[in-house]
Amino acid sequence: MKVILGSASPRRKEILSQAGIEYEIIVSDCEEVITKSIPEEVVKELSEQKAEDVLKKAVEKYGDRDDILVIGADTVVALEDSIYGKPENRDDAIRMLKSLSGHVHQVYTGVTLIRGDDKIVFAECTDVSVYDVSDDEIIRYVDSGEPMDKAGAYAIQGGFARYIKEIRGEYNNVVGFPLARTLYELKKVGIYL
Repeated sequence: MKVILGSASPRRKEILSQAGIEYEIIVSDCEEVITKSIPEEVVKELSEQKAEDVLKKAVEKYGDRDDILVIGADTVVALEDSIYGKPENRDDAIRMLKSLSGHVHQVYTGVTLIRGDDKIVFAECTDVSVYDVSDDEIIRYVDSGEPMDKAGAYAIQGGFARYIKEIRGEYNNVVGFPLARTLYELKKVGIYL
């Protein structure tokens, strides 16, 4: 079985590689359409769109869809009623981090797994508590450039780790891919990676 990761995310690649999973990357270039407003539903919807697009490309490349497992994923950060994706610019990153400072927020990753005609779609949620972070600390962190391609404008595995008070849930979910939950869902249907 050929495993296809439908993401160019360095973090997702690193998580799968560290777990010893062999995979190939085919990146989705579909126009994402969001019709939901609840974070859990948004990430499921986006991961499914990506996975479906990647499946079409994989079948064109390899043929038999029964011999392909596609993994699509999408991550957002949510604080109360606000959903934070990747920051648009420096000011947006500063705004996001100021709002996360001193609060508990949620990180949602939607995952879609497609093999043959079977599809599994789920969302994993992890609560993240952030210490109070000063404006100067936020600006210094944003100016490092690290937060600009990250949902919620931070990397828990990077420089922002110094401000994380506590997490409740799967750590890898906050990095960008809930590995343990994904492997559990696959195992339930008899697929072992």
